[in-house]
Amino acid sequence: MIRWLALFLWLLPVTASAQNVPKLVPDVSQRQIDIQSGFTGAEMLLFGAIIYPRGVVPEGRVDVAVVLRGPTRSITLREKQKIAGIWINADSSDFRSVPSYYAIASSRPLEQIVNSKTAAIYELGLDRLQLSPSGEVDAAEQRRFADGLVDLNRRNGLFRQEAGTVEITDQVLYRARLNIPSSVSVGVYTAETLLIRDGRVIVADDKVEVRIRKTGFEQLVTVMAKDYALFYGAMAVLVSLLLGWFAGFVFNRL
Repeated sequence: MIRWLALFLWLLPVTASAQNVPKLVPDVSQRQIDIQSGFTGAEMLLFGAIIYPRGVVPEGRVDVAVVLRGPTRSITLREKQKIAGIWINADSSDFRSVPSYYAIASSRPLEQIVNSKTAAIYELGLDRLQLSPSGEVDAAEQRRFADGLVDLNRRNGLFRQEAGTVEITDQVLYRARLNIPSSVSVGVYTAETLLIRDGRVIVADDKVEVRIRKTGFEQLVTVMAKDYALFYGAMAVLVSLLLGWFAGFVFNRL
């Protein structure tokens, strides 16, 4: 009986603490984005509410970070060097877990709201992405390739980090807008919201999924190239020949 009483008294503060943790109610402006002919990109609105226990907003400031992450893929990054006036592939590095898209927006700069350990655990920021390099490569060399990969995706609009773009109203409602470029890959994307206070992540919610897919003619071409590669290749050659013949015919007529 004494042991059961001791266990109850030990669990009591833990249960009370869990009841005092806020809850997040996140959502996005659209759960599905269709890529069609003339697709120039899209803007995603991530918004939601913070529900506090008993409806009482605690004193002090809270921060919010939202992350939109695309499906991961393996990538081999090659470095080009100019030798004798010719650009050739030189060194390379393999990465096993590179998100096809990664965008993070926060209410303040990340270095002001979380420490480096917390940022590394939750992969908050472009410099905290865990890309899982493989192969026996020097650590400094891996870091150089990883920085190059991040910079390449950032310049292509596939990696984004925006500070101060999450708007918080009365410490209850929040919203942020993220741009999705036209070169984005298809697949299932995950939208994650993190509630931060005093440098710690209090709540992390990643239950919202966004599906990006191709439709119409783009989807037909994708299916043909993937599932009917031989037929797709033959048709591509035939169309090229016909276009070449037609161009020659028109040129001779002129």
